[in-house]
Amino acid sequence: MLKLTQLFEKYSIELTKEQINLFQKFLEIFFETNSQINLSAIRDEDWIIEKHFIDSIMLTKFSSIEWKILDLWTWWWFPGIPLNMVDKNNSEFILVDSIWKKVRVVNEFIQKLKLKNIKAICGRAEELWQNIEYRWKFNMVVSRATAYLPTLVEYAIPFLKVWWIFVCYKLDNDEEISDSKKALDLLNAEIIEIKKYEINWQKRIFIFIQKIAETHKKYPRIIWEALKNPLK
Repeated sequence: MLKLTQLFEKYSIELTKEQINLFQKFLEIFFETNSQINLSAIRDEDWIIEKHFIDSIMLTKFSSIEWKILDLWTWWWFPGIPLNMVDKNNSEFILVDSIWKKVRVVNEFIQKLKLKNIKAICGRAEELWQNIEYRWKFNMVVSRATAYLPTLVEYAIPFLKVWWIFVCYKLDNDEEISDSKKALDLLNAEIIEIKKYEINWQKRIFIFIQKIAETHKKYPRIIWEALKNPLK
């Protein structure tokens, strides 16, 4: 637990004792589950805390997290679960992935950690968007290191209410940002801010993208079309 506390302090992240205890439990469950299922190739405790836990909640240093949040392609609960663990606003978190095995494990973690206002669901973004329960319903969409930016914004932006925000966790890459201009124009969205930070000397960014008008219903396209032919 001392190591957890020291690493959070290294990044000037202040947590309560209860939150530290919860992250310690999360770490223990992570190691236990990772010995049975290959959740992550990372085995070093410090790097798990920094790369997964701290990187996930660094967003709270730059933005409030509130109301209804979608974690798109959650990839073993990051950043959704850590953000829920430090949430102060009783926000609602929906974590989405298309692989049932992952979703099952994520919900097991949620249950073991006794977290509230959070659930994982199985589905493809382009299919889930057709469900009125999720279409244009979110105040924030987050996605962490999941896809090429022009492809990623095509799946994320349609879930947002107008004037709300998609936050993309990325490595610092000017070319990828430049490549997304056409996609953003077609989706009625724009980059409003980029925040730079470092995790263990690795340069990373948060790209804040605002939806400025309704997105045409033809987006997102089917999964293979968006992957093979990004809007660029």
